Amino acid sequence: MVTLCWAVKGGSGTTVVAASLALSSKRPSLLVDLDGELPAVLGIPEPDRPGVEEWLATDTSSDHLADLLIDIAPQTWLLPWRSAVGHPTAGRVAHDSIDAGTRWIELAAWLHDWSVQRGCDVTVDAGTGTPPDELAAGADRSLLITRPCYLALRRAVRCPARPTGVVLVDEPGHGLTQRDVEHALGVPVEATVGLDPTVSRAVDAGLLATRLPRVMSRDLRRVAA
Repeated sequence: MVTLCWAVKGGSGTTVVAASLALSSKRPSLLVDLDGELPAVLGIPEPDRPGVEEWLATDTSSDHLADLLIDIAPQTWLLPWRSAVGHPTAGRVAHDSIDAGTRWIELAAWLHDWSVQRGCDVTVDAGTGTPPDELAAGADRSLLITRPCYLALRRAVRCPARPTGVVLVDEPGHGLTQRDVEHALGVPVEATVGLDPTVSRAVDAGLLATRLPRVMSRDLRRVAA
């Protein structure tokens, strides 16, 4: 299964939710970083190899994406967004000659094939903003990560991308309810994640990849593939 996680407003918790979904999987798991924050959240060194960003700018075959993976846990891999160093990428061509839509289609097809052929769950952290149409079309489900915030919900309603479900980060003090979110977006809230200090401490200490707080596994049980 390929799960696309995204948000319409920064600070929604997309990266932590995506990482937690991948780490909670009972099957082999591939975590795809399209936002560039996952190494910091997972507490691993910044990548020293090319990532998706460099691959998108080349004519390199999607077969080479497997060479970019980083081990982050047993049977769990990260496909990074970019290298932390200036890393030359074989097959580089002029950027204006690349068809971005075609490259996203190729990435989506590779993720689907990887999931099917390896019996692997794929979780994509698409960050903030409208995810590429081609990538969204190739995903099995699209989860909007949001807080019960009026401004976030207003942006989500106006966004051309439509999720298949919502992961609601329950932040005290907001007047909007789960029912309000479901009514506005026309899709179900698949899981509600409570704000818990143990999660923040795990991220701050760089322990999320090795000591995922039980509260995250519990709250995401309904959407963990």
